[in-house]
Amino acid sequence: MRPPAKLQAGFTLIELVVFIVIVSVALAGVLLVLTQSTAGSADPQLRRQALAIAESLLEEVQLMPFTYCDPDDPAVDTATSAAACAIPEVIGPEAGETRTGSPQFDNVNDYHAYSMPAGISDITGTAIAGLGAYSASIAVQAMALDTVPASDALRITVTVNGPGATQVKLEGWRTRYAPNAAF
Repeated sequence: MRPPAKLQAGFTLIELVVFIVIVSVALAGVLLVLTQSTAGSADPQLRRQALAIAESLLEEVQLMPFTYCDPDDPAVDTATSAAACAIPEVIGPEAGETRTGSPQFDNVNDYHAYSMPAGISDITGTAIAGLGAYSASIAVQAMALDTVPASDALRITVTVNGPGATQVKLEGWRTRYAPNAAF
């Protein structure tokens, strides 16, 4: 009598090749997804940096006085309208004023059309390391805000551009709630 045939265990060569192909395709798909998510993970960081720059500049502008007269005008503390000023405050900086020089911007209006085209700097004019690829611009516009007339409200728009076509635009408002507060 013949001994019973042994059952063979294992995989054939064809089964092994098919398995390797299936695993390779699945692994390639997973690696593609990981590569795309890793490459895109820097974009939110660029956007957050641009947002932080815009918020900082908007806050800087909003903290400036919004008076009838230029703060250098002797009537700044007493004027009840721009007509009472020797140097009425208008949109845009007065002659010679800059953000970083002397004399410095001393009113919200002075920031109109200000820009940093090649890198971001602090209030002293010192370039901030790592922000050389960003640019910023500020626009200030007299505009009515609900019941506040345009003569007493300013819309401030800060636009920041960064690497990879990143752009952030923030808008804020400044109202003339203390027209004689020049500090």
